[in-house]
Amino acid sequence: MSEEGQLLDNKSLKTVTGKSADWDELVKDCVAFANASGGRLMIGIEDGESDPPASQKIPAGLPDTLRRRIAELSVNVTVLPVVVTADNGGQYINLSVPRSLSVASTTGGRYYLRVADQSKPVTGDDVLRLATERTSLPWETQTSLQVARADVDAVLLSRLVADLKSSDRVKTSIKEKNDAELLDHYLLAQGQYLTNLGVLCVGQQRHRSLLGTAPVIQFIKYDDHGRKVNKLVWDDYSLSPMQLIEEVWQKVPDFRERYELPDGLFRQHVPAYDEVVVRELLVNAIVHRPYTQRGDIFLSLYTDRLEIVNPGPLPLGVTPRNILHTTVRRNEHMARLFHDLKLMEREGSGFDRIYEVLLSQGRPVPELIESFDRVQVIVRRRILKPEVIDFITQADEHYQLSQRERIVLGLLAQHETMTARELAEILELGSTDNVQSWLKRLVDWGVVQTRDRTKATRYFIAAKLLQELDFTGGTTLKRIEPHRLLALIEEDVGRYPGTRIGQIHQRIGQEIPRSRVKRGVAQLLEEQRLVSEGVRSGTRYYLP
Repeated sequence: MSEEGQLLDNKSLKTVTGKSADWDELVKDCVAFANASGGRLMIGIEDGESDPPASQKIPAGLPDTLRRRIAELSVNVTVLPVVVTADNGGQYINLSVPRSLSVASTTGGRYYLRVADQSKPVTGDDVLRLATERTSLPWETQTSLQVARADVDAVLLSRLVADLKSSDRVKTSIKEKNDAELLDHYLLAQGQYLTNLGVLCVGQQRHRSLLGTAPVIQFIKYDDHGRKVNKLVWDDYSLSPMQLIEEVWQKVPDFRERYELPDGLFRQHVPAYDEVVVRELLVNAIVHRPYTQRGDIFLSLYTDRLEIVNPGPLPLGVTPRNILHTTVRRNEHMARLFHDLKLMEREGSGFDRIYEVLLSQGRPVPELIESFDRVQVIVRRRILKPEVIDFITQADEHYQLSQRERIVLGLLAQHETMTARELAEILELGSTDNVQSWLKRLVDWGVVQTRDRTKATRYFIAAKLLQELDFTGGTTLKRIEPHRLLALIEEDVGRYPGTRIGQIHQRIGQEIPRSRVKRGVAQLLEEQRLVSEGVRSGTRYYLP
């Protein structure tokens, strides 16, 4: 049985039986699946379980009741309930919800969309976006130009077929298909015509130019004063999207600039902009853009950063706050083709990979900015801590770290110490409770150590590991022991009677979070080692 997620959800049998039946909750999930890519509800299997109770039997009339009640409570939702007997003898209902051809809603006028493992409400302007993005026939599979199969670009088709047949992500049964069958399989053609996706990928130049929204990329380089010093434009539609990514990478010499960093007796070369990061951002810009909206893709290279601007907002359900953990594919069939060509990770781990590469190179995480008509990603050139590069490499050799662990270790190596709240914010985890899943093995191994509790829990790399791996980062007060911090505050107040908390923080070290200084002062007041006068921002502190 698959785990719950974008296409699957488990429901207790109590949801649809007895006095506690919650039909509104069930209909909400059905509407969300219908507005997304479809899905299945396993009614009779509890959350976190893979099988129903062994003694569970489905009442004879329940499937018909499900069909009738969901039809009464929803609009544009179709369901197909089937009773299934599991290996343990227990029964459950496999309720299939196909993708709706038009926007689905509850009869009360509420809209929902399946995002990851949750059914999210769609409100306000997003309802209009949902209706706009959900045509009955996706843009990729439309044959609006009526381009015949015979007008395919033979060179592009030959190259595409060769790349697919050499990919280890393509099944053997698919590799055995001929060229015409491959066009049908990847929905590059329907009947006697090429689809819009087919025109993009294997069509001729003149047909691609007629699409109106085929990708156009502009690369602009600026000097220290913000003046344009170089410009490259790919706007003649002669290249397929796959060729366009390769061409941009090869034709922009600035992407191959490197830093030389000392590494013992040798020199270590670190790219100014890593190839993995640049290619992943280009793939995202091409695959996830709305092809019903015109606009060029801009690559703006400044002396300190690279900015990539893509037309259109993020797919509905994805925000800058959840992009690490949410998968919504705007162009499903293009994403499938790019995945099989090994140009992208279809399960939505592209941004995770960008985080991993940048942090392992001692750089800050990318900045994502969304407006109503574009998405902007900023990648910084500067390496904040060169010593992080060698440290992450050695730690990975010692412990065979997962991608998540490399990301967390890179963050801690850069910041020296972070609270659970800070980690949850930068990793877009929503709650501090989710931090544990990223750090559990590192804490168990003793690689990462903790202090304090709950949201104030602080994580830092164990000093022993730093010594073993010869990490040469500077010493700061970020990881000062609690009792030493109290002594430092007490000594400062003794030297400067009548001082305010902001002045204490400034003198003892601003690298210590102000919240820690505030908690330390509160503890000293409670233990009567300090006294205070005044209120709020005017409070002053003295020794007793």
